[in-house]
Amino acid sequence: MATTTEIKPEAVTLSNDEILRYSRHLIMPEVGMEGQLKLKAAKVLCIGAGGLGSPLALYLGAAGVGTLGIVDFDVVDYTNLQRQIIHTTADVGRKKLDSAADKLAAINPFINVRKFEERLDSSNALDLFREFDIIADGTDNFPTRYLVNDACVITGKPNVYGSIFRFEGQASIFATKDGPCYRCLYPEPPPPGLVPSCAEGGVLGILPGLVGIIQATEVVKLILGKGDPLIGRLLLIDALAMRFRELKLRKNPECPACGKNPTITKLIDYEEFCGIRGEEQAVQATSSDIQVEELKRRLDAGEDIYVLDVREPHEYQICNIGGHLIPLGDLPNRVNELDTSREIVAHCRSGARSAKAVDFLRQSGFRKVHNLTGGILAWADKIDPKMPKY
Repeated sequence: MATTTEIKPEAVTLSNDEILRYSRHLIMPEVGMEGQLKLKAAKVLCIGAGGLGSPLALYLGAAGVGTLGIVDFDVVDYTNLQRQIIHTTADVGRKKLDSAADKLAAINPFINVRKFEERLDSSNALDLFREFDIIADGTDNFPTRYLVNDACVITGKPNVYGSIFRFEGQASIFATKDGPCYRCLYPEPPPPGLVPSCAEGGVLGILPGLVGIIQATEVVKLILGKGDPLIGRLLLIDALAMRFRELKLRKNPECPACGKNPTITKLIDYEEFCGIRGEEQAVQATSSDIQVEELKRRLDAGEDIYVLDVREPHEYQICNIGGHLIPLGDLPNRVNELDTSREIVAHCRSGARSAKAVDFLRQSGFRKVHNLTGGILAWADKIDPKMPKY
């Protein structure tokens, strides 16, 4: 069987109502009564109830996966609703766990939803993973991806992986006995800030549905022990061109996690491993330079301040405070447009990109340069509540 932990359905049965509910499965020879009992006996843990976690949980619940665990500590925000279809407008402000559990109970009252309202980290991942048969990774950051991978390798649980960005997605299955793990594909994380988050770069709202459904399909195949799972294969999805490509992946015998002589035998500090702590400290060192209230007061007083907007042009069209637009990526080639003698306040959406701009300008010889704490989001919150937020 494809899973590292075989699903044993002997202890479960289907009621007449369940037989009717799953009848379209039962008449398929690849599923049948035996397969549906395996689904009912299975325990799947979804990491996150967001873009990927929404279709994952909805379809696994509808398919009859008997125990569905969800790890999430976030609340529903308006910006989630464009893609996180398990939540509705009425759920804004609610815990995602509670919102998701309500929808799953409404879809299928025969499943057991286990809620874990906590941040997944090195202190709880191993104990949590041991309670489940399969882990479905719906995370959106590198520290948690490496954490999920290493915990899956150590506990012997398959890692059904998916990731999304703008119009592109990936899916695979890592950490099986004979297949590669995530570290075989990505031995080292990218430098902090090199890969924008969905909040910075955006994502087509439909894409997580497409990738999440692929993940759900792979989970079901693993439970049933049927078909050709995405073990040793990385599926690449280009939604803009609607093209699917596949890369063959090999298990790296020298991999520190799953190789012949693994050196990763316990979980580590993944924020530090991915360089996030150092990046956060760098942002903190500059993000306190100037608050939005102070900038507003000084602009109203007519002080000569050059407001530098380092967002992208399409972001500027959504909302702006009248700053001079030079996107962060263009700044090195356009730095000669700035006057070293003038005081400069850089801003972006939240303060992260502008902190990098400030650091670059200071290294380029600018002395009177500051970062606007919280960016344009803080301006909308504290100065102009009518300004749209994104």
